[in-house]
Amino acid sequence: MDAMVEERLAVFDDEPDLNDWVEVMCGAAMAVLGIFHLVEPGNLVDPDVMRWFAAAVVAAGAVWAGHGLKDMAVKEVRRSIAVLESVDSESSEIDTGLIRDVLLNQEAYKEFLVHAYESAWDDGVITEEELQELKSFQEALGITDEEAAGMSVKAAIKTAASDGEISEDEAKAIDKAAREAKMSPDDVKQAVKEELDKTE
Repeated sequence: MDAMVEERLAVFDDEPDLNDWVEVMCGAAMAVLGIFHLVEPGNLVDPDVMRWFAAAVVAAGAVWAGHGLKDMAVKEVRRSIAVLESVDSESSEIDTGLIRDVLLNQEAYKEFLVHAYESAWDDGVITEEELQELKSFQEALGITDEEAAGMSVKAAIKTAASDGEISEDEAKAIDKAAREAKMSPDDVKQAVKEELDKTE
């Protein structure tokens, strides 16, 4: 990554960082010297003339130091942008480690999909947007439509029975999901009974 960042920064043709520090230090020294002569003008020349000259030195020193600080800030911003661009380009690559983890731990990721269905059923209905998202999870995990439909029914029943009772609307939603999963009414009743027993 460092090589990529340096290559990206090369187009700016920046001055060495030492120049920036020299500007800051010299500018600060000039400002301090000018402030000193503002307070103690001495007797070398007329005090009022010396104060005017000292004020000019302070201003010049502040501008010089500010220019050095500005250059350093600009270089840091450029470096940050180059690093972010490098990270973005790397993140667009396929994460083979994640793919391997999915293949080795399929059951754990199936449970994740079940939790995703439960979250979608929280409001009693799965929207088209939620359905598309769940579909993408299903395809990524290599789960068949039948398995996914069964997970949906399981999640619908668990969510509906969480408060200890199932309303009429919740029962209709469960029946609809069960028909899509081709589950028999007896199996649905048994699953509902088991979930309600857990809440008691």
